[in-house]
Amino acid sequence: MFYSFIIPAFNRPDEIRELLQSFRKLKLPDSGFEGFEVILADGSPTTILSEIISEYTAQLSVVHLHRPRLPISPARNLGAEHAKGDYLIFLDSDVILPEHYLQHVHRSLQQRQVDAFGGPDAAHQSFSDVQKAISFAMTSYLTTGGIRGGKKQLHQYNPRGFNMGIRKTAFQQMNGFSAFVAGEDIELSIRMIEAGLTVTLIPEAFVYHKRRTTFKSFFRQVYRFGAARINIFYRHRSQLKITHLFPSAFMLFLLTGWVTVFLSKPVFAAYLVMSALYYAAILISATLKERSIVVGFLSLIAATCQLFGYGSGLLANAFAVFILGKKEGLQLGASK
Repeated sequence: MFYSFIIPAFNRPDEIRELLQSFRKLKLPDSGFEGFEVILADGSPTTILSEIISEYTAQLSVVHLHRPRLPISPARNLGAEHAKGDYLIFLDSDVILPEHYLQHVHRSLQQRQVDAFGGPDAAHQSFSDVQKAISFAMTSYLTTGGIRGGKKQLHQYNPRGFNMGIRKTAFQQMNGFSAFVAGEDIELSIRMIEAGLTVTLIPEAFVYHKRRTTFKSFFRQVYRFGAARINIFYRHRSQLKITHLFPSAFMLFLLTGWVTVFLSKPVFAAYLVMSALYYAAILISATLKERSIVVGFLSLIAATCQLFGYGSGLLANAFAVFILGKKEGLQLGASK
């Protein structure tokens, strides 16, 4: 099998260099492996990435498609049009591939050639403490319920665009990514599942995912994710689960719980105990996972950003769509 890695890019030269460097370090599979190519669908306003990409063309099969200000979904679709692979593997530009990534993917597909697959994400040792805390908030069962690729999940797994593989013929059958500005990867996963295509999680095929570097930018990102869930629900009415409502419920619980101090001291005491137990679980879990008390405390901030950001985005867009009647919901531009 031949694989086409497709990465939408927009500036961030240091990330592109680090990602391409990780491609050079990949351990290659043996039987049935025919090679891979890397397609960079570059929407950067300038040619800032050209020089960096040229450094790797002698060592990797790299295709550079530069279309200034190309949005993310059209960028992925453009890359797919030029892909030669039997499978298309979509990555975000802010990931790093572990050296055994392709071996895990190839071994799994040899055992069962599914239509689509995805893998989890993790924090690399080189990431900053804030990045590790954000990674914990986005991957922990305590905050997201394992919906982003954990081995334990509360409902159907949907591959996401930071680490998503699709058989090329299946991608063509689905007409690629939609015009969704946010949540376009999940929307494609949902369409594939509704069409009866086989979708699976490959737990070993994880990537190191940097995400945002500040809590402010992280909040903006997850706000968009929450708002996008309503857009997805508007199109696919079965796609709003309890786990998607938890951030909004938790946010309202924290904000309104303080009112009980004026109503009932026992109720207020119970509110404080429940809040303290939840945050203690996050602190302990993050500290043990990353072996750092600093990351543990930062994870309290990251988890709060994740829950409040996603929760408020979901509620705001639900109000816009179902109360104000805006079919397109909130205008979700790219987060920075």
